[in-house]
Amino acid sequence: MSQPKYTSAADAVKYIQSGQRVFLHGSAATPVLLIKALQQRHAELKNVELVSISTLGDVDFNNPEWRGSFFFNSLFTSANTRSVVNSANGDYVPVFLSQIPKLFKEGFLPLDVAMVQVSPPDVHGYCSLGTSVDIARAAVDTAKHVIAQVNPNMPRTHGDGYLHSSKIDTFVWHESLLPEVDYSAKVSSAMVTIGQHIASLVEDGATLQLGIGGIPDQVLKNLGNHKNLGLHTEMLSDGVIPLIQNGVINNSMNKINRGKSITSFMIGTRKLYDFVNDNPSIRVMDISYANDTSVIRQNPKVTAINSAIELDLTGQICADSMGTFQYSGIGGQMDFIHGASLSPGGKPIIALPSITSKGISRIVPFLKEGAGVVTTRGHVHWVVTEYGKVNLFGKSLKQRARALIELAHPDHRENLERKCFERFETSFD
Repeated sequence: MSQPKYTSAADAVKYIQSGQRVFLHGSAATPVLLIKALQQRHAELKNVELVSISTLGDVDFNNPEWRGSFFFNSLFTSANTRSVVNSANGDYVPVFLSQIPKLFKEGFLPLDVAMVQVSPPDVHGYCSLGTSVDIARAAVDTAKHVIAQVNPNMPRTHGDGYLHSSKIDTFVWHESLLPEVDYSAKVSSAMVTIGQHIASLVEDGATLQLGIGGIPDQVLKNLGNHKNLGLHTEMLSDGVIPLIQNGVINNSMNKINRGKSITSFMIGTRKLYDFVNDNPSIRVMDISYANDTSVIRQNPKVTAINSAIELDLTGQICADSMGTFQYSGIGGQMDFIHGASLSPGGKPIIALPSITSKGISRIVPFLKEGAGVVTTRGHVHWVVTEYGKVNLFGKSLKQRARALIELAHPDHRENLERKCFERFETSFD
């Protein structure tokens, strides 16, 4: 297999023209070099639509100079895109993570160009999408033109991420470290307690799904004495490594993909990226498979752990916005909450500290005006705060309110009781 011909980032992005839609690889695979090269062409471009889920790395999408040149259409908002998404120069598409490939494949969001970051081609000519297969698989399969930032630090992962070099139109060599995120660095006492509460709900033989952040990391730290756990999740972080190495997570009870941990992307430290490199026990899959409820439900006791920004007294979960301000996205929460509820012995869990860092209650009488309902009150089951845990499934509105007030911070319970009385015209005597 002959080696590909490499070009500069500046030359590679010359293919992109005004009015085109360009996919940006996300998470730890964000092709920062290519994005910055494209931004340098801002004076000669108009109305280039950028499409992506969460992105990482030192890249500015909200520079006033870009306005009119680039429009950021987010499928999941992250720290470096929130400003532009919430401006006149950006927008957000509410969509389940599992259905984003459908947007590309069925022409709802046809792609002109996909800019991705991959590992170098092997002796057979195959590169790997590495840390982020998720929606990138569908992007490279459907885009008219693929530009690849080739990085020897990108791990080669098993699963759906293999991409033959013949499918790549332009190659740019750039050796750089992948962005790292350490979720154990920001842990509160509330998160520690919540992790303990959730761990008590995890049964031996359960299949785990964990979202992003400090709470899932704390849960994992409390599972060292469990047995025969499985892992079928949308994302992977460092916390799973010791459990896999110690045999706690061995996927021996899985009905499908037995012996394999399933994920779709990963965000963590170099330790994680090295761990998954050429690791046949980790399969990094297309998001339309990893987050498919018909796949998820086949495994036993699926325990799905996800977070929320706020929830109201009836159980409605807002996880993507602060009022009208778009903070993140629907993501895969509903995919796994529903999938877990259909699994034999499954436990869908929403976990959140009872208050914000400013002392504001996250359990509220009503969601903020403009807030998005990510998980409906018909889908919510377990809710966990540092003050306990409750299963809302089968409970009436009044029973839910009573149970959730018990999980609220003591400083806010009196107000919640008063608001509940006003709504339901009943007392808690």
